[in-house]
Amino acid sequence: MSLDTRNAGIIGMDRTKMANRPVFRAETTIPFFSSDDVEFKFFSGFSVSQKQKSIASLHEAYLAQHSTTRIIDISSKSPDDLGVQLSAFNLMITHSRGQYSVESAFQASKCFEHGGPYEDLLMATSREAKRDSRLHQSGSLTGFRFYKYTFPLEPKTYFYDWLYAKALQGRHELLEKIVEYDAMTDIEFNPAKSINCQARSVAKVVGLFRKGLLESALESPARFLEIGYRTDSLPKQKDSASQVEGEQTVLF
Repeated sequence: MSLDTRNAGIIGMDRTKMANRPVFRAETTIPFFSSDDVEFKFFSGFSVSQKQKSIASLHEAYLAQHSTTRIIDISSKSPDDLGVQLSAFNLMITHSRGQYSVESAFQASKCFEHGGPYEDLLMATSREAKRDSRLHQSGSLTGFRFYKYTFPLEPKTYFYDWLYAKALQGRHELLEKIVEYDAMTDIEFNPAKSINCQARSVAKVVGLFRKGLLESALESPARFLEIGYRTDSLPKQKDSASQVEGEQTVLF
């Protein structure tokens, strides 16, 4: 075997490695999802084709133990159009003052020690909002404020989950399709680097829907907290999703 052939083989081997990622499953009891860490062959690279090879490998590994599960990847790299539409970059949340992607709304609502929320990011594209330099130059994150409501940092995924639930509440055609699935992945999510995950949030929404609690949970952010999380384990707070002083209580 020539040196070039051996090198080609080494390069080819370096393109794949074993990885471990969570699969989130919708449940009908608090917190309305469960997760399993699954080992699979990960295909390195940023191309859509490489990402979709990794998705197929992850799903195949999960289905080997859960063969009857309907599983979908929730990301812009998903091979399923529904999964692409449900990406935070693409899913729109409708407010009386405008329509924004979940990603832009999330980034625009961040409050820091030395600035924020940067509401102008509501009008930015998802990619622009996520990359705005102010998000990394304003000190530690202290919470979130989306129009009339403020949200605490605990539970850690509370605000992100709520945004997803509100967005899907306004997109009945997408909600009707996603509740047919049992499990969700996000090939872009690395739990070692991120907290919020599109797949986890969607699984939680599906779980709440199947339990018949989604509508009542979305009556207010405080109600979403009460229904969706184990609040008895949280520190006492005066108002977990408080109304900004002087504003009306109706958000949407």
